[in-house]
Amino acid sequence: MADWSAEQYLKFEDQRTRAARDLLAQVPLQQARQAVDIGCGPGNSTALLAERWPGARITGIDTSADMLRQARERLPQHQFIEANISHWAPQPGTDVLFANAIFQWVPDHLTQLKRLVGKLPEGGVLAVQMPDNLDEPSHVLMREVAQLEPFRKQLTNAAEARDVLPKPGVYYDALRPLCRNIDIWHTTYNHVLDDAQAIVEWVKGTGLRPFLEPLDFPERKEFLEAYGARVAASYLPQEDGKILLRFPRFFLVAVR
Repeated sequence: MADWSAEQYLKFEDQRTRAARDLLAQVPLQQARQAVDIGCGPGNSTALLAERWPGARITGIDTSADMLRQARERLPQHQFIEANISHWAPQPGTDVLFANAIFQWVPDHLTQLKRLVGKLPEGGVLAVQMPDNLDEPSHVLMREVAQLEPFRKQLTNAAEARDVLPKPGVYYDALRPLCRNIDIWHTTYNHVLDDAQAIVEWVKGTGLRPFLEPLDFPERKEFLEAYGARVAASYLPQEDGKILLRFPRFFLVAVR
């Protein structure tokens, strides 16, 4: 896919960062020598790690040049490197691998999680959060519009960019032999947004990308109009006119 847009992603920075805060709160380490923010994006989650462990060496990794540019501007005192998580390994002595909303995009991510846990020292922590929202209207409607003409042929494989997450027990059984403790939970957020168009803007920075990138500009405009109309019909305003975006997320904290 084309590069991510840090500007688009940061339109909803506070709401997007909330899950990272909740994940970090469950990491049971008072001190850390080295912490890595996997899929660091524009550095919003990396800043949380730096605040939690001010004496640690903090590294952010991402595949997006635009995200890394923003992260370096935000946190110039920390290291940010371009790397694909499928081919990356932590340095010895890394205590924390923190991954907020990245592994849902990684093919065969369960194998990668097992590999990374195996690289941690005793007591090291892998902390992961992934959206679990493919059955929500926001994402069901993407797939519906992709089946319409004139988009069907170009978007045949768009829905395959993300896999449905396995059940929690699958993660537990895969990681338990490598870990002393595993904590798994789901949280469903209800984000208060101004209107239905705000939902479109939210997913334009993430889930809609595989559906929009194969299209030329006029087709993108047509797709967004069709998708936006369906979103407006599915997410009705509250009494004050605001919209609630229901957003389930999966969390996992594994201690080596």
